[in-house]
Amino acid sequence: MTEHIQTSGRTSLAAYAPLVKRLSLEEKVHLLTGETAFTLPGNDRIGLAPLAFSDGPTGVRGLKFVGGDAVALFPNATLIAASWDDGIAEEVGRMLSEEAQRQHIHVVLGPTINLHRTPLGGRLFEAYSEDPYLTGRTAAACVRGMQANGTAACLKHLVANESETLRNFVDSRVSETALRELYLLPFEMAVQDAGAWSMMAAYNDVNGVPATEHDRVQNRIVKGEWGWDGLIMSDWFATKRTVASANGGLDLVMPGPDGPWGEKLVAAVRAGEVAEETVDEHVERLLRLADRTGGLDRGEGHRTWASRLPAPDSDRRKEQLRRIAARGMTVVANNGALPLDEAGEGSVALIGRHGLDTVDMGGGSAQVNPPYQSTVAEGLTALLGDRVTVADGVAVRSRPVAADPSFLTDPATGTPGLEVALLAADGTELSRYHSGSSAISIGWDDDLERTPATAVLTTTLANEAGPVLLGAIGGGRWSLAAGGQEISAELRFAGKDPGETMIRPPAFAEVVELPAGATVTATVALEPVDWRELLLGDPSLGLAGESHLLDMSAMGLTALVADPAPRPDDELIAGAEAAARAARTAVVVVGVTEEEETEASDKRTLALPGRQDELVARVAAAAERTVVVVNAATPVLMPWLADVDAVVVAGLPGQEGGHAVAAVLTGELEPTGRLVTTYPAADGAAPAWNVVPGEDLGLSYDDGTAIGYRGYHAGAAPEPLFWFGHGLGYGSFAYGSAAAVRGGDGRLGVDVELTNTSARDSRETVQAYLDPAEADQPIRLVGHQGVDVPAGATVTVTVDCDQRLFRRWNESTGAWEQLAPGGELVVARGLGDVRARVSLG
Repeated sequence: MTEHIQTSGRTSLAAYAPLVKRLSLEEKVHLLTGETAFTLPGNDRIGLAPLAFSDGPTGVRGLKFVGGDAVALFPNATLIAASWDDGIAEEVGRMLSEEAQRQHIHVVLGPTINLHRTPLGGRLFEAYSEDPYLTGRTAAACVRGMQANGTAACLKHLVANESETLRNFVDSRVSETALRELYLLPFEMAVQDAGAWSMMAAYNDVNGVPATEHDRVQNRIVKGEWGWDGLIMSDWFATKRTVASANGGLDLVMPGPDGPWGEKLVAAVRAGEVAEETVDEHVERLLRLADRTGGLDRGEGHRTWASRLPAPDSDRRKEQLRRIAARGMTVVANNGALPLDEAGEGSVALIGRHGLDTVDMGGGSAQVNPPYQSTVAEGLTALLGDRVTVADGVAVRSRPVAADPSFLTDPATGTPGLEVALLAADGTELSRYHSGSSAISIGWDDDLERTPATAVLTTTLANEAGPVLLGAIGGGRWSLAAGGQEISAELRFAGKDPGETMIRPPAFAEVVELPAGATVTATVALEPVDWRELLLGDPSLGLAGESHLLDMSAMGLTALVADPAPRPDDELIAGAEAAARAARTAVVVVGVTEEEETEASDKRTLALPGRQDELVARVAAAAERTVVVVNAATPVLMPWLADVDAVVVAGLPGQEGGHAVAAVLTGELEPTGRLVTTYPAADGAAPAWNVVPGEDLGLSYDDGTAIGYRGYHAGAAPEPLFWFGHGLGYGSFAYGSAAAVRGGDGRLGVDVELTNTSARDSRETVQAYLDPAEADQPIRLVGHQGVDVPAGATVTVTVDCDQRLFRRWNESTGAWEQLAPGGELVVARGLGDVRARVSLG
């Protein structure tokens, strides 16, 4: 691997100037737009190799959006942050780097460090927390782990990108104070504490300026005030204008090969609209990124990739992923029902659709192709054997999903999956291949000389004679033939986000009677959307003609829907009640799916979908004791809370999720997680709620700096169901004396005496909040420290306080200033369980 330049600051970029001078303007500009969806062009004359990027942050998917090689599926971001443990986050970073190296990836597109401003945000499962300090600290640890192994992290999405509704056009209207104190702070921490090598500019506007063009944020703050020497790339297709983005601090446009730079940027330089020195700096930053990741040959060759790395289904990965998922799971209520009877007595009824079909990841670009996904039913049965009975639950989805490949057999190969034929408009066969998945992408992962007009999917079902749910996903005119039955539908895209073609395409399904082992032929006449006509035809969007959105593929995800017909909810609830009565403990697994927790769409309610609340209530009334496992990354409502005995928040736990949940329920692993987002008691009962921009596309961040627990503490919303930082674990702790201390460098901390009063070794997370003396300043987390304490032992825990939280932004002077002296340090297990107050007066 090449020797990297290790200097820091803006001046270090000058070391790459001699290489840049060897390139023509056209060559320089060519390097600043992706060559493909996830790669950059190289240049042999200056020793630059093509660089490869891959989506994260819940895995490293590789260069294909659909159907790529199997890769490890990690627990989602909220589970990682819920460990409140830098060591866990750093380990995740190292693992992501290993997954990247195995696939020859230079840059992982993560972590996501936007905040959980409103619990309705659809993409919050990718982001760590509602708190900027916890987010920034977790991100910095993950970045350290990733970059220590030579893989670049990419902090995303810069900035104020907290919701998905009209994400390409929404204008996030946020005060300079809130921008500095909250939304930029995690980026600042990951730069200052971990030296992140790249960032991604968001889709949205910020105070009327597209994020990809935001000179104040990108040039003046990030590159100027912070002295950062990394690279800022666009989110995919996010660049809206040529000149403004090049001058506004964007360094790289993704993806390629088309886009608003290229010939347009060359012309802008020739016309004097963009200085060539500006282009030179963009290239210098790109070369620095390449140098750091081993893609620049400075005389010792390019990077040599590690050859012995854990496979995604290796025993090492299984242990890591199970342990990390379990550490982040949070016990929010427990009346002695957990852990389950460790003496090996007592039957368990596992109930709920999420128990049989556990949701291990969210939707959108964070999805990966794992080697397997485990369910809670599999995990609990493996540990408890015939003590467990399993009962299905009510329906949880309103949209059809792609068929499980194990339900399909390609008639040409005899292997799981389907046969795909792509045809041109004149009927010429462009491609015929086997897909091991029921989903394919058209216009994204393929490399065809001609655009297909028709796709034909053929497969044989592993069905018994009787009703089957049959349908399709993807835009176009569909016709499906199976067992003498024919169904059809015309599916069209309804929104104004071209990303819908891949992330949220239209779908349909019908129940049809089929013979056993029916062969299905699904034909779709593709009807590409003319995004240029659609988007430019709506003047309210204000889209420029060179916007990269207009280059997006008119096609995308195409999939077959096939599944045994669902049973009626009433029948399933009755079966669940019977199973609950017959068992000592009923474990009900409920949650949301990738319909609610996904990129490109926000939620409208925190209520569990379908009749899940009714299911829990009916089971709780029938069972001797009831445990609820919540398979969701973000808050849900719990109208049944008072009627159950325990509740565990399991997040989206990754490929080992089912086994991790089982280990937590039985006490094999202790769930010592703490909540990273405050749970509202009802829809709307939060300091910030709305995610829908107004007619002028503005979304006002009216809550200012009082988001989440800060706003609840200030009385901006009713008492929450559960506070940020809440979590019980299986141990119990008594807090003794607490005293403020000053380190040798003058930094403030707090010493806390802590006793494990339980009969088991356990872990506690001591949290320190600053309640400022100034009435207009919200309470805020300033430090936390986890500690493992043996049963009965007493330890003194020191919590270091981050001085960046003891400042405020003065909009009048445009500068930071220290908070007024005084106030209190609040030592707590979440603000609903305060254990000590230390005066700073």
